[in-house]
Amino acid sequence: MSAAATDKSLRDPLKSGATALGLALSDAQLDQLMAFMAQLHQWNKVYNLTAVREPQEMLTHHLLDSLAAVAPLRRHLAGLAGRGGAAAPVRLLDVGSGGGLPGVVFAICCPDLDVSCVDAVGKKAAFIQQVAAVLRLRNLHGIHARVETLTAPFDVVSCRAFASLPDFVTWSRGALAAPQGVWLAMKGKHPQDEIAALPADASVFHVEPLAVPGLDAERCIVWMRPQFAI
Repeated sequence: MSAAATDKSLRDPLKSGATALGLALSDAQLDQLMAFMAQLHQWNKVYNLTAVREPQEMLTHHLLDSLAAVAPLRRHLAGLAGRGGAAAPVRLLDVGSGGGLPGVVFAICCPDLDVSCVDAVGKKAAFIQQVAAVLRLRNLHGIHARVETLTAPFDVVSCRAFASLPDFVTWSRGALAAPQGVWLAMKGKHPQDEIAALPADASVFHVEPLAVPGLDAERCIVWMRPQFAI
């Protein structure tokens, strides 16, 4: 199969999947998502960024899975704007981003959002920097650090398959802006045991089910905020 045919065989389901998720992505954004997947596939051969290696599986398990969180994120960002937030861009920190999921997808689909992807593994942070350069995403940054060491205030702190909810909120607490900051944790099944184990000063205000096109598996977002937040 030619490269052009392969590209079309993935781009068409990407576009239809985005449409099914209620996302009206531009051709430029679809191009960037395809270019991101190509970079991920290329770098994965050497740096083992993800256990998923087949492009078709990357499409469903990575791109569409991450895209499922974009509409909920956009609604939250619109809510911040509606409250008359600061003129500065909203800042999101994606923790344990690995190959840039969902951070890179968020940066592509929310161009007004400033996205930083932090990972303790240097080669993964370097990959994010490479993607930012190749895709010309000025709103995307790779950070090589442990999240516990970060103190810059972020409006949203996200993760996907990173750690348990108690560990996630404990390790990233110093990076969360107060009082309006929120945590966005992408999970599989409703993590009731993890929610019950959250520290007393973190509370869940919404568990949002997600439906990923082409993926027959349970997904949800657990939205949390510090207990003192309004």
